Amino acid sequence: MNTTARKTAADYPQELLNLFDLYIHGDIDRRAFFDGASRFATSTLTVTAIWESLRPNYAWAEQIKKDDPRVKTERVTVPSPDGNGTINGYLVRPANATGKLPAVLVVHENRGLNPYIEDVARRLGTEGYMAFAPDGLTSVGGYPGDDEKGGAAFGKVDRTKMAEDFVAAALWLKKRPDSTGKLGVVGFCFGGGVANSLAVRLGSDLNAAVPFYGGQPPAAEVPRIKAPLLLQYASLDARLTGGWPAYETALKAAGATYTAHIYEGANHGFHNDTTPRYDEAAAKLAWSRTLEFFAKYLKA
Repeated sequence: MNTTARKTAADYPQELLNLFDLYIHGDIDRRAFFDGASRFATSTLTVTAIWESLRPNYAWAEQIKKDDPRVKTERVTVPSPDGNGTINGYLVRPANATGKLPAVLVVHENRGLNPYIEDVARRLGTEGYMAFAPDGLTSVGGYPGDDEKGGAAFGKVDRTKMAEDFVAAALWLKKRPDSTGKLGVVGFCFGGGVANSLAVRLGSDLNAAVPFYGGQPPAAEVPRIKAPLLLQYASLDARLTGGWPAYETALKAAGATYTAHIYEGANHGFHNDTTPRYDEAAAKLAWSRTLEFFAKYLKA
């Protein structure tokens, strides 16, 4: 685990942050990152130290402790006959819940169900939602406890079957007897792309979707989206934010209900409070908007 003192994006050249973004998304390997980052190394700051400082520190992400009395948590296995057979996940419910609950699927980045995403699920639990965070790495043994290993495992998963696993998890959550039937999804990075894809796949079975810096679906599929969308982008994330204008054009043509925000000066991954790319102001504003959006479409 990264145990260095906490830094922010302002402590790094943007070029180095962009290089790390390529690395975590598999566009370059670790050796290529080290080669590129060597230009920023000094006699007191090695390339390895730079790499370590950019990696997640999950101690920073625990906003809601695992044993917080406001929530009940459990590990569950969901059938996925059209996917990998089953998908495991982390189910969170308000401890004092009476009656049925609105539900939110929480979809991880491209490293699997790590502690940050589990904490996001607990945050939703304290807000009165039943949240389920499935682990897309279930078919290859699950999140291995380390993001480097998780990234390697992610590359081994059958992506078509994993997509079906997330569909199965969403419908299982929606149809639970303790669910109101109102279903939302929030996803980050890879999970943001899944949130967009689920909006296409589920149509009117989905009631709200919040993709954080997620890849956009093909324009031809956009008319299938029926759920209202809240789209969260970072201004410095050229790779994904650059796809927003075309997506907006398709959404407008389809008559979709959507709101989009681009957070100025923020990097890809700005909501993830385990890395220096975390932007506190942008993250808090985006999360408050997420909660308002879910309250409007899932609780009303």
